[in-house]
Amino acid sequence: MLESLMNFVTDSGLANLDYKSAIMILVSFVLLYLGIVKEYEPLLMVPIAFGMLLANLPLGGITDLPVETMRLIQDTSDLGNGEHLVQQVVTDAAGNVIQTVNYAAKTAAGGLLYYLNLGVKLGIYPPLIFLGIGSMTDFSPLIANPKSILLGGAAQLGIFGTYIGATLMGFAPNVAASIAIIGGADGPTAIFLTTRLAPDYLGPIAVAAYSYMALVPIIQPPIMRALTTKRERLIKMETLRIVSKREKIIFPILCTVLCALLLPSTVPLVGCLMLGNLMKESGVMDRLAKAANNELMNIITIFLGISVGSTTTAATFLNLETIKIIIMGLVAFSLGSAGGVLLGKLMNVIYGGNAINPLIGSAGVSAVPMAARVSQTVGQKEDPTNFLLMHAMGPNVAGVIGSAVAAGILLAVLG
Repeated sequence: MLESLMNFVTDSGLANLDYKSAIMILVSFVLLYLGIVKEYEPLLMVPIAFGMLLANLPLGGITDLPVETMRLIQDTSDLGNGEHLVQQVVTDAAGNVIQTVNYAAKTAAGGLLYYLNLGVKLGIYPPLIFLGIGSMTDFSPLIANPKSILLGGAAQLGIFGTYIGATLMGFAPNVAASIAIIGGADGPTAIFLTTRLAPDYLGPIAVAAYSYMALVPIIQPPIMRALTTKRERLIKMETLRIVSKREKIIFPILCTVLCALLLPSTVPLVGCLMLGNLMKESGVMDRLAKAANNELMNIITIFLGISVGSTTTAATFLNLETIKIIIMGLVAFSLGSAGGVLLGKLMNVIYGGNAINPLIGSAGVSAVPMAARVSQTVGQKEDPTNFLLMHAMGPNVAGVIGSAVAAGILLAVLG
């Protein structure tokens, strides 16, 4: 009885919990608090945090890889249930067969998160997320004000500026590119690029990207106020023109063709984004559009969040490089926000000094529609009658496309 009790204790998770795993469990609690209590992007933060919790609980087996075991047998009649035959041929120096050895092989299934994580490793989840984003996003503000694409482009300063900085700090170019893409505030794109260039860094990079997406309302306003004057923040922009249905249908098709011809590596992301938008705007695929932005989007968000969280084990997360990645990610995101605002200030001067509110430039990062809402909020704190949301959606949508294009450029150069 005592021996059984001792075996139970030694085989428990508590007896096998090391201090590093305990730290990661505490980190998961903090993220759960931010997601549930503070409501910082809970749809993503909570699954990521819970995936982190599951991956760091000892002996759960939920992240285990499939394991194949083999035993020597005389012939195929000795195969047991679920086993398959593996033959090893032994030859001499001349290549003549001396002996054939038979083995019965059996594969034990891996843990649940091993299989869910294949959607990340194989690049399946990010394009499907983009399909959902496209089906719920209105591209009209970008079409009505094409120059706002410049603001989305300026926000990519965070990506390319950080890439140069990370390279100078000693990171390998592929790792530097994966860190830099955090500046786009685009979680799916960060995952898509990192799985191709630096898969070993997926955990910290994905967590940093989604964390900064969730913290957009906290990080961006101080940068926006520091780089603009009160007069600039009070600028009221003219109402956008009405965009025709024909324009809305042509835009996703034309954008896909142009991106595919210039940067073929962007096709999985941009193609799915534009397909989702075409389903929405065509008016003949309402059922598919609703499925993409509801059921499919919700399912993939759960799978993606848990899978990303499961990669953040103590071995991959608790090291000096992770701290560097988190700091560089914050720098990248801040540079991206600042780049959009600064170009907004320049464009305002070029167009007469009272045409563009620079606050909408901060929405050039890819966090849609959160960044656009922040532009609206900061503007209304100066003047409650100023409505910038639709104007900010132009750079915001451009930022989604811009971050995918930036990832395509980095893949073309490094991949």
